[in-house]
Amino acid sequence: MMKKTLLSIAVLLLPFLFAKAQETAKTDTFQFTVVKELPITSVKNQASSSTCWSFSGLGLFEAELLRLGKPEVDLSAMFVVYRCYSDQADKYVRTQGNINFAPGGSFYDVLCVLKNDGIVPDELMRGLNYGEELHRHGEMDAVLAAYVKTVVQNKNRKLSTAWKKGFDGILNAYLGEPPTEFVYKGKTYTPQSYMQSLGLNMDDYVSLTSFTHHPFYEKFAIEIPDNWRWSESYNLPLDELMRIFDYAIDNGYTVAWGADVSEKGFNRNGLAVNPETNTANMPGSDQAHWLGISQREMEEMIFNATGPQPEVKVTQELRQAGFENYQTTDDHGMLIYGTAKDQNGKKYYLVKNSWGTDNKYKGIWYASESFVAHKTINIMTHKNAIPKDLKEKLGIR
Repeated sequence: MMKKTLLSIAVLLLPFLFAKAQETAKTDTFQFTVVKELPITSVKNQASSSTCWSFSGLGLFEAELLRLGKPEVDLSAMFVVYRCYSDQADKYVRTQGNINFAPGGSFYDVLCVLKNDGIVPDELMRGLNYGEELHRHGEMDAVLAAYVKTVVQNKNRKLSTAWKKGFDGILNAYLGEPPTEFVYKGKTYTPQSYMQSLGLNMDDYVSLTSFTHHPFYEKFAIEIPDNWRWSESYNLPLDELMRIFDYAIDNGYTVAWGADVSEKGFNRNGLAVNPETNTANMPGSDQAHWLGISQREMEEMIFNATGPQPEVKVTQELRQAGFENYQTTDDHGMLIYGTAKDQNGKKYYLVKNSWGTDNKYKGIWYASESFVAHKTINIMTHKNAIPKDLKEKLGIR
């Protein structure tokens, strides 16, 4: 009789609980205090393009110039996109279509372009040659993909000598032809000589990750579609990877951050949190059981709330399981440039995104330590942003 009575009360209480959750959702109760904030360039807007990797990778190097006391400059993300698409087409054709061909990329792609092709200031190659004010790549991406697939089909039984010129012609039409020589602030440069003038050594930057299907303290190519160059990352245990974030920021270095943002905890209003949703692990789980709240209903209430909540305790095993089961995917590149804390003293990382400034924090996200530990795919940073003992373990000099 007692159980029936409790279940009857639960039926009556559920609408009230959901109403309270919706009411709470209207008021953001997060209160952040910045602990440390490093200099960065302005927030950019990738708009309707899959070019976060270019914006965030360049964001790292733009921040590095500021760290070195050099003038602020916005580097051309579309110069990098052009060169990478051209390189990717070569590799796609050489492998007879057996690599991913898509607009995504990695931080290494940015490094590779800067090292081999140079760079130009953004104002000299905005990449908006197709009647739009913001990047909108749907048509261009589809045309380029169809083009290389047709080339690989090899209808003539022999590749023509014109296919690559035709591919680059499409890029020229949409993004504009990259300058081979230009005048900037009274000096004449090529992309390579301009890159040299910046004083950055691309050999100083490394990629790091944390997964158990490869040995720790060695390098491997992360098995994700966007890693079409098969670039390698140093592999570290999770606790040591997390040490690098704090050591880097404390010593003035920003961190390019590749992560999964398809989670409910990563919202459009500047938050990346990792709330505990398993009712068995939550305070008050007995109450949840007696009220008859399902896991789905509980998750809806949790993600509707807008204040600090208990978060997942991330382990190496949990990270690996997410990667193996496609629950943690390579979605987005951003730049971590500082730390903050909420009203309860919990740590968050300051994240520069490339989705423009039309959100609560003007293009900045607050990512909880739990979210970063759980959903990081890889990072790139200066080798001196790594603690000395970890550099020794990895053989980095």
